[in-house]
Amino acid sequence: MIASLRGRVEQVEEGRLVVEISGIGFQVAVPGPVAEHARVGQPVVLFTRLLVREDSLALFGFETADQRLLFDLLLGVEGVGPKVALSLLSHLPSETFRQAVSRAQPERLTGIPGVGRKTAEKIVFHLKDKLPALAGAEESGWAEADVDILAALTSLGYTALEAQAAIQSLPRDAPREAELRLKLALQHLAPG
Repeated sequence: MIASLRGRVEQVEEGRLVVEISGIGFQVAVPGPVAEHARVGQPVVLFTRLLVREDSLALFGFETADQRLLFDLLLGVEGVGPKVALSLLSHLPSETFRQAVSRAQPERLTGIPGVGRKTAEKIVFHLKDKLPALAGAEESGWAEADVDILAALTSLGYTALEAQAAIQSLPRDAPREAELRLKLALQHLAPG
């Protein structure tokens, strides 16, 4: 699995970058804002997701692990493929997307290319309970660091549901430092 890329931008196209690493160019589909801010010859770090299909391999890149997590969650919604998920992340900041889901406002998602009313409703319905952090740390009781811990656990190969369960298993008096919370979550996930 390719979890991240660190290299130099070789080409910039609409919605795509070619990132050179040790003489190899990786073509990466990215949200619009990532491509808009990229400059040829500049260094770039992308959190990536490799999708393997019967007839293709496609690499998707994001500025943050949180964006990658949202992309993964969107792919779990029936009728939402990589193009639609990328379109959502291209047209809405992560926080706006989170608010639309947590406040059950599918109308904020419609009008984005590839997202009609039914798809927006499916997204809100499917995701509102999938990730407690979507409701905001204050409402869900999650520590701010838990969003990063969730991203770290999913990048290690755990599913979003396994990662959520591990975080929710943390005692209320658990330390607030991300490193310690991650260690406790990993202990929960370790085979016993």
